[in-house]
Amino acid sequence: MGLESGIRQIVSEMKFHLLLVCVAISLGPIPQSEAGVTEEQMWSAGKLMRDVCLPKYPKVSVEVADNIRNGDIPNSKDTNCYINCILEMMQAIKKGKFQLESTLKQMDIMLPNSYKDEYRKGINLCKDSTVGLKNAPNCDPAHALLSCLKNNIKVFVFP
Repeated sequence: MGLESGIRQIVSEMKFHLLLVCVAISLGPIPQSEAGVTEEQMWSAGKLMRDVCLPKYPKVSVEVADNIRNGDIPNSKDTNCYINCILEMMQAIKKGKFQLESTLKQMDIMLPNSYKDEYRKGINLCKDSTVGLKNAPNCDPAHALLSCLKNNIKVFVFP
């Protein structure tokens, strides 16, 4: 790894950690008995993730990102890798592998309580959707996972 590549990696990790701090601050204190957030807080956190990932994939326009948010999920390298970026920030996917336990933990933190039962069911139905798929070069597992979630969760939410 060259010096420039190493610096880029460090900056990327710093941005991710800054994003997590911003999300935590925007959520405010969360009582232990009710870990859910409001819809407004959920969408604010999603906007932060989107603002980090969209510039990394300039071929994905805001219009295309809006369509993905609305459930129209195109299957192309750029859109799949944009989706992968968001899912990695959500800790739902890592190197093309679905992360069931961390996804369930993040769901408890990042979703309003009214969404949780439906999402828990959908997440468990989709736990094997990335098995056997290679991440490089087209981020196919991210597309497969998001498509599965969209098809198995009545109230589809994606930044």
